[in-house]
Amino acid sequence: MVQPIIQDIRESFEKSRFFSYIGYEIIEFQENMVLLKLPINEEFLNVNNTLHGGVHAAMLDQVLGMVTRVTSKTRCATINLNINYLAPSMSGSIYAKANIVQHGYRIATAEGEIYDEQGKTLAKGIGTFKLFRD
Repeated sequence: MVQPIIQDIRESFEKSRFFSYIGYEIIEFQENMVLLKLPINEEFLNVNNTLHGGVHAAMLDQVLGMVTRVTSKTRCATINLNINYLAPSMSGSIYAKANIVQHGYRIATAEGEIYDEQGKTLAKGIGTFKLFRD
C-alpha cells in the first residue's frame, strides 16, 4: 500500500499543468526511485529531426526533482543541473529514472538517466536541490 503522503506528492505532480502539457506518465513513484515515460511527439524534434536536448533537460529536471521531493517529503528547487547527451532518438517513447545520491537537511543530490524502448542510454544527469524546510 502506498503511504498517503507519497500518494499526495504523486498527485501534486500529476495535476501540474507543465507535467500534463508535456505528457509525462508516472510508471514508478517511491522513495529513492521515480520512473517516468514520455512518448516522443514530432513537436519535440529539432531541425535534425531528433529529440531536442531541451526535452531531455526538462525530463531530467522533472524526474530528479520528483525523486528529491518524494524522498525528502518537502518542497525543493533545482540549484544545479548537469547533463551529458549520449545518443539521439527520433520516435517511440523515452524513459527517465532517478535516485538520490546524497540527502542532507537543506541540500540533496540526485542522479538520473534517460533511455529508449530498447534500453539504450540517451542522456545522464545529476542535479542539486535546495530543500525548503518550514
